[in-house]
Amino acid sequence: MTVAAVPEGPLVIGVDSSTQSTKVLAVDAATGAVLARGRAAHTVSPGTARESDPRQWWTALCEALEQCGDHARQAAAVSVGAQQHGLVTLDAAGEPVRPALLWNDVRSADQRDRLISELGGPRAWARRLGSVPPPAFTVTKWAWLREREPAAARATAAVRLPHDYLTERLTGQAVTDRGDASGTGWWGTERQEYDRRVLDHVGLTPEMLPRVLRPGEAAGTVRQVPGLPLPAGALVATGTGDNMAAALGLGLRTGQPVLSLGTSGTVYAVSDRRPTDPTGTVAGFADARDAWLPLACTLNCTLAVDRFAALLGRDREAVEPGGTVTVLPFLDGERTPHLPAATGMLHGLRHDTSPGQVLQAAYDGAVYALLTALETVLGPDADLRAPLLLIGGGARGTAWRATIQRLSGRPVRVPRAQDLVALGSAAQAAGLLLGEDPVAVARRWATADGPSYEAVPRDDAALERVAATLAGAGTLLGAS
Repeated sequence: MTVAAVPEGPLVIGVDSSTQSTKVLAVDAATGAVLARGRAAHTVSPGTARESDPRQWWTALCEALEQCGDHARQAAAVSVGAQQHGLVTLDAAGEPVRPALLWNDVRSADQRDRLISELGGPRAWARRLGSVPPPAFTVTKWAWLREREPAAARATAAVRLPHDYLTERLTGQAVTDRGDASGTGWWGTERQEYDRRVLDHVGLTPEMLPRVLRPGEAAGTVRQVPGLPLPAGALVATGTGDNMAAALGLGLRTGQPVLSLGTSGTVYAVSDRRPTDPTGTVAGFADARDAWLPLACTLNCTLAVDRFAALLGRDREAVEPGGTVTVLPFLDGERTPHLPAATGMLHGLRHDTSPGQVLQAAYDGAVYALLTALETVLGPDADLRAPLLLIGGGARGTAWRATIQRLSGRPVRVPRAQDLVALGSAAQAAGLLLGEDPVAVARRWATADGPSYEAVPRDDAALERVAATLAGAGTLLGAS
């Protein structure tokens, strides 16, 4: 879909290959204006196995680029941001051995527990690798594949992440970046290289993995590929994982906190300090440049609150103040706090409790978990005057924004820019093309501009009510 027509500078392409679809933006590198957009859907297997054929990502990329028309055909540079952690297994001919295991395929939970135990425990993983891997991480999926599908593992000549796979299809080069590599569980942040101890333990070699590029290094140039509506010879940037690309898209400064309000909730900030959280709450990612991106995730965010709204027969914005009811909306278990077996809980219901108060309590419970995760990410030296940047689908909701203001006591800003992963990829492509820092490019594009809201007094009573309910829930919460 074409949005605008006359660029002031060269054109760049930013790609967001997510779980459900590929989005493409054609962007004016001089101004950040989005000139055209394209989108094509993916399919994901149903049930506990969350898998996709990587070849459909390539087909979707070509379809989305085609929707951008001549803007794609005139692009001077491209970069791919994609869902993190997915396990892509390729044979000696470069074809997928089997469908990719996606980040949200958690069948590897048992293998994850064994890996952590066999290689020194959580503290050792945090110190060397930067993270205690959850079942989302790629290393646990590879361990699962070796155990459950040994023939597929033996047929695997190369292992890639989703963004690596697409970049290699574009350039013919087996490369990756430090940001996405830091979410595999086999690239160590301590030495910033593949960890041979982990690789030996799981039966991989560095030769099976892509070369990790330096920040700002080109992945190569676009090859002449039938059906690809990009010009041969266009520059291809390193690309990165989706969270790292979104950080680029916002032009984040060190310590600037982000709350991403989607089906799950994600909180992160760029840091100069390498994260090493032995509890596993904070993933110690590298960013797409030369710093770090500590990140924590909550499983229950907009989808859980919307479920309460549906059960109550109310619009998601139809909240009401007051009352003493508390909701712990942990409908899918929870990651922060670590309660994988948790179920939802409603406490303190009275005759005069209204449906709107119950819905507000669901927001409170979800935001409490987000803010607790953010506190862990930022640490004790956080600047409490810095506004919280709200992104994702929930950021457009008044109830989400007002609840975060009330429970954080901090100012809030809602960036107007949409499709931040693709926009960050575009900024990376523009930075490579123009010889600029991609974060400086994004700031020049004013991607983080948007409505700002002043701090309001923090509702400590509500926070204490949620904390007390959580502390006293015990086995009632399914936390045995």
